[in-house]
Amino acid sequence: MAEMINIEVCYAMADKQELVKVGLAEGATLQQALEASGLLTKYPEIDLKKNKFGIWNKLSKADSVLRDKDRVEIYRALIADPKEVRKQRAAEGKVMKKGAGDADASAEA
Repeated sequence: MAEMINIEVCYAMADKQELVKVGLAEGATLQQALEASGLLTKYPEIDLKKNKFGIWNKLSKADSVLRDKDRVEIYRALIADPKEVRKQRAAEGKVMKKGAGDADASAEA
């Protein structure tokens, strides 16, 4: 008889986090933990082909073998590219500085 391992499967949404504990046979894979958690059924937006997954914050493949007390994480797609957001914020800052300077000059006149 195979030894059992205890795994946590975590899915963080924008407004809440779902954490499910599952017991699996030793040698179980990340995909088996996802299926056993019931999260794939509960949240149909999770797509094994599109979403990324990890074990303890490290990207992992669906066939990765789990160890006792591992935490499987389901990652959502980014809403915006962080680099692009930084560029936009920097551009807005330059515009605001220019605008603020003009406002001070007209107030003095």
